[in-house]
Amino acid sequence: MKMYQVDAFTTELFKGNSAAVIVTEHWLDEALMQNMALENNLAETAFVKVIDAENYEIRWFTPTTEVNFCGHATLASSFVLFKDYTTARTIQFHVKDLGVFVVSQVADGKIKMNFPVRRAKKITHYPEILKQILSKPFKNVFLNHQAYIVEYENSQDVWDEKPNLELFKQWAQLQAEATEQQVVLDLAITAQAAEPYDCISRYFAPANGIDEDPVTGSIHTAIAPLWAEKLGKNQILAYQASARGGKLYCELLENERIEISGYAKLYMQAELHL
Repeated sequence: MKMYQVDAFTTELFKGNSAAVIVTEHWLDEALMQNMALENNLAETAFVKVIDAENYEIRWFTPTTEVNFCGHATLASSFVLFKDYTTARTIQFHVKDLGVFVVSQVADGKIKMNFPVRRAKKITHYPEILKQILSKPFKNVFLNHQAYIVEYENSQDVWDEKPNLELFKQWAQLQAEATEQQVVLDLAITAQAAEPYDCISRYFAPANGIDEDPVTGSIHTAIAPLWAEKLGKNQILAYQASARGGKLYCELLENERIEISGYAKLYMQAELHL
């Protein structure tokens, strides 16, 4: 069985966010997929099941759990499919609970992904522990079903933030244990940025096995609409300010859809012995 490792949302090796991609004709056993993701120890391992040359199903696993949406691993998977599995320039991912993602690749290699907008609402009653987890002052707190999104006064505070990830992890795990319902366990911070970027962000998910995610496509289905509204524009150039860094080209579309685009770079192909 072949596995690829791809750096997503970058044109440079060792930048962006790495994802492993395995393309298969049939779903593997869930426990096996989780063990493979743990072995890879990347932010995400994507498993893609072929329907036909233009249609696929996709699932995403962190080292500790399956997640319901991952943007950078979708980009990495699309890159692999366009490279080795299809001559089509437009493909579709059929995703449980999220419908169909239409993905296309243009002449220069940029991959455009059409996702549903997942807006975040401003909240005034947020967990007070955020003030202990975060060391920098913040303006506003927003929430969608993926993460708390905290808006900072300036981009330098986003760069300089050193959150107490152990406290955040303990708090998130307590929230998860206190209810049988799904709770928000992740945290993003964002601010307006200087040119050429419109906004920057960082993303933390220690309770899901990822202390800091290098580039998070999924959360930009909320962050990009937030800044589009604030700045009065439909096209947002976003930068995720992790150690590896990544660039996301975002465009708000009609019918509560968003196109998030980026480049990818192949790092490795491997043969798995299972």
